[in-house]
Parts: sequence; structure tokens; C-alpha cells
Amino acid sequence: MKGNNQIIALLNELLAGELTAIDQYFIHSRMYENWGFSKLYERIAHEVQDETNHADALIKRILFLEGTPDLSKREPMQVGKNVEEMLQNDLAVELKVVQDLRKVMAFCESVQDYQTREILQRMLEDTEHDHAHWLEQQLGLIECTGVHNYLQSQM
Repeated sequence: MKGNNQIIALLNELLAGELTAIDQYFIHSRMYENWGFSKLYERIAHEVQDETNHADALIKRILFLEGTPDLSKREPMQVGKNVEEMLQNDLAVELKVVQDLRKVMAFCESVQDYQTREILQRMLEDTEHDHAHWLEQQLGLIECTGVHNYLQSQM
């Protein structure tokens, strides 16, 4: 099915964001593992898989619309130097993804591509209610308990 070229371009932009999130989560998960924070490692390694699933959904939709997925583009990664910075950087990525998803969903609605909008809606729910919410909780725990107590709980 030949799709709207603007939607294909927007989906490729979203794909770049998901691929960046995969890369950033991947390096952060390995840093957590190396530092001995096994709980953070496990959670962030899980996020890598979730982001991979999002990228997969975008790739499949682009192909269905007879577009070419562009896996060569990335947005700048923000690798943290400590746990709090890493969590903040990951939250910033998720909040940008939420903003970008909403923008593309609105465009899909305007051109009556409801199927693409539905796919993006599922990604938005996952991003807002799982990823971003969890990261906000962790930063809140650091604020409430102090970074040292938080880190001790992540071993």
C-alpha cells in the first residue's frame, strides 16, 4: 500500500529517536552492570528490548507504506557520568519521544491515517506510562532518600 510520503518521513524521524534510545539505554545498562547496580541493569536492559520493539513496529509500518526505513540516522546520545545523570538523560529522551509521537499522531489524524496513529498510540502509552513514569519515580526516590541510599537499594 503506497503511503503518504510525509508520514513515511515522520516515521523515519521517530525511528531515529527509537534507535538513539536503544543505543543510550544499552550503554547505560552496561555501565550499571559494570558498577554492580544489578537492579538498574536489569530494568534498563528490559528498556532496550522495549525500544527495539518500538523500532520494529516503525520499520514494519514504513515497509507496509512502501517506504524505506532509514536505520543510519541517530539523534545525539547523552551518556551520563553517574547514575542520577544517566536517569535524567534517559528521561529527557523519553519526554522528547512523547512530544514527537504526539506531533506525528496529530499529522496522521489530519491525513486520516488512523492505522499509523493507532500504532503510535500504543507506543505513546508504553513510553508515558512505563518508561517515563519509572524514570521519574527513580529520580523522586533519589530526591527523597539521597543518592547513596538509592544506589544501595540498586545493588
